[in-house]
Amino acid sequence: MAQPDSSALTDPQARLSPHQPLTRFYESAEQRPGFVRALFDTTAPSYDRVSWLLGGGTDRRYRREALVRAGLRPGMRLLDVASGTGLVLRAALSAGVAASDITGLDPSHGMLQENRKHTTAPLVQGVGERLPFSDQSFDFISMGYALRHVEDINAFFRELLRVLKPRGRLLVLEIARPRSKIVARLIRWHLVGVIPFLAGFFNQRTQAKQLMDYYWATIENCVPPAQILAALAGAGFCEVNQHLSGGFLSDYSAGKP
Repeated sequence: MAQPDSSALTDPQARLSPHQPLTRFYESAEQRPGFVRALFDTTAPSYDRVSWLLGGGTDRRYRREALVRAGLRPGMRLLDVASGTGLVLRAALSAGVAASDITGLDPSHGMLQENRKHTTAPLVQGVGERLPFSDQSFDFISMGYALRHVEDINAFFRELLRVLKPRGRLLVLEIARPRSKIVARLIRWHLVGVIPFLAGFFNQRTQAKQLMDYYWATIENCVPPAQILAALAGAGFCEVNQHLSGGFLSDYSAGKP
């Protein structure tokens, strides 16, 4: 598991990467953002199918339930960060939030292209550490399974706090490395073995294999949940909480004072 810079443990202004550089995918930390954008541009057309295989068909219901549990209600203005193909965005729609009240943001042009096939909500290309929105613009912010791909967790959380309205809510969905070695091996086998095999029946094996290899590497090396909770609190969030499902699905929720 990654060992963060010790200063990031106590200083919310310090840089906190979600994991150390994964040099079998790219050579340096500076190359990581470009690699991630290219990876998601390439896999965007098959992403929804892979996500369905990953969740066994339960992923849409899980996202909707997590949003409602975290406090999302119709009438709220929602920012969906790292919106991808719009899976969390569509879960918000199914929870009763109007498309006109939702904004999706993602750095990947390919992902946004796929997203636009499913929604009329406005979509913006950008990164979470530098949000192109005014202070106190949103009532709720969501992020689905992408915290492992940001450059600086501390800067990211500070930026989310900036654009949230007072008493606004935040939900970050993530996959945590299971404590049990047996469960970890099973999940790794499912991600890097089973899902690419099944995706092969839909002519998507190559894309799924590349995506799942990187997914597992980021899960295995990501900073632990305790560090993510500490980073949320250090950024100024209150009511910081982790809801764990199945031993590895983590919902991080928090509020703005």
